[in-house]
Amino acid sequence: MATLNYLNNGHGLASWLLTKDHKRIALLYLASITGFFFLGGLFAFMIRLELMTPAGDVMTAETYNKMFTMHGVVMVFFFLIPSIPAVLGNFLIPIMIGAKDLAFPRINLLSWYIYILGGVFTMYAALSGGVDTGWTFYTPYSTAAANSHVMAAALGIFITGFSSILTGLNFIVTIHRMRAPGMNWFRLPLFVWSHYATSLIMILGTPVIAITVLMVAAERALHLGIFDPALGGDPVLFQHLFWFYSHPAVYIMILPAMGVISEIVQAFARKNIFGYSFVAFSSLAIAVIGFLVWGHHLFVAGQSVYAGMIFSFISYLVAIPSAIKVFNWTATIYKGSVSIDSPMLYAFGFIGLFTIGGLTGLFLAAMGLDVHVHDTYFVVAHFHYIMVGGAIMGYFAGLHYWWPKMTGRMYSDIWSKVAAIIVFAGFNLTFGPQFILGYLGMPRRYHAYSDEFQVLNVLSSAGASILGVGYVLIACYLVYSLFKGQAAGANPWRATGLEWKTESPPIPENFTETPIVNEGAYEYSKREIKVA
Repeated sequence: MATLNYLNNGHGLASWLLTKDHKRIALLYLASITGFFFLGGLFAFMIRLELMTPAGDVMTAETYNKMFTMHGVVMVFFFLIPSIPAVLGNFLIPIMIGAKDLAFPRINLLSWYIYILGGVFTMYAALSGGVDTGWTFYTPYSTAAANSHVMAAALGIFITGFSSILTGLNFIVTIHRMRAPGMNWFRLPLFVWSHYATSLIMILGTPVIAITVLMVAAERALHLGIFDPALGGDPVLFQHLFWFYSHPAVYIMILPAMGVISEIVQAFARKNIFGYSFVAFSSLAIAVIGFLVWGHHLFVAGQSVYAGMIFSFISYLVAIPSAIKVFNWTATIYKGSVSIDSPMLYAFGFIGLFTIGGLTGLFLAAMGLDVHVHDTYFVVAHFHYIMVGGAIMGYFAGLHYWWPKMTGRMYSDIWSKVAAIIVFAGFNLTFGPQFILGYLGMPRRYHAYSDEFQVLNVLSSAGASILGVGYVLIACYLVYSLFKGQAAGANPWRATGLEWKTESPPIPENFTETPIVNEGAYEYSKREIKVA
């Protein structure tokens, strides 16, 4: 008879759709988020197809506007923001702190249903004609001029915001109240620290975007003069409100990935993490300072030079805790016994690509240079080096690292390494040329462009094809492993941490008895023999 685990504890659709097990809810999120990821990728494919030629000959300008808007909306609100917290965070946080579940299991399930409901409204907007405002919904175009389905998409984003708030609330209460005996704050895994910081941003920032979207809907439906200057409103007020949430949202996307990399680097370097407390507190520093930098999106929107100088300075300041993490990961790897397994390949990719993304962010934080490259492909490249090179690389690193724990199966070692290399190469070929395009002056969001930009755009589109092949390959071997993969032991990576002391896949209540913690999360020096 098969050993009881969370996967075979109940059969039939109802046992999944009504489950209160955090691990099953994580898999529900995994399935739905994967669907949105490939949908967003389809929109991206259409964008790159159009940009292969200078003349806008594949689709009209209006259709192209809808493609990049739906790509942004789907990828940001329905994949990037929930990906690591809702899948890996949901699955791992209770196990990592020695708890049986999250603090509010029913609210956890409710958050998934709210996410799906928001997705339904957004998909209705996409299928019934799309939205053409850009994912930023800038006013007054979105409130007065756009004749696409702005209301439906805005409602979808508004609803999904509540899923974020509930998830963040659940994580904060769980981390505060449900840690195992002996699990003090400085024995917490860094993955948990990063999710704690992320949850603070979710709770404090998401209501701002919710109320902003609500005001857009109110102005559009009731013609209130909030943002439309023709009605006595201020369109720059919308930009302030939008970016007050949406810049911290970048840290909602990247902080969990940083937590994943902290776990992987120590596991595959066989070393205690260098400067644990600095890495932990840098997560909180990013969460706090991240709320103070939104004005760097408005350097060319007419704000005063003095406000710009302050926002520029704080934007440089927020780079410091990110740099602390990168230097500490590098110091952890230095002279470590490094295993080049596929999660570590993604971690190496993350560190390199995130560093490029972060440094180009400093270019954009400099007011004089930002005036030159604002709204060009330089911004697109920077953003994607952080979001795809950072957040998505981190997501796949975590998925590969904890896949044996989640499913009890190992995937193909060879194919996973091949896919990591394909994704890395395809990504750089896609977005590397866009830095040059932007510096040369090609504006973003144009479906037709000058002939001299074609070579770089063809390179970018070719890279997108390679990147797409890499992502499809990952999906193929992970699904294959569910049916044909070798059985994984409890700890296939010989890593530390409570999640590796449970069976693979874990039992329904995670542990047969509550673990007692008497050492830190990363204690390799006590159990590994140092080789000279």
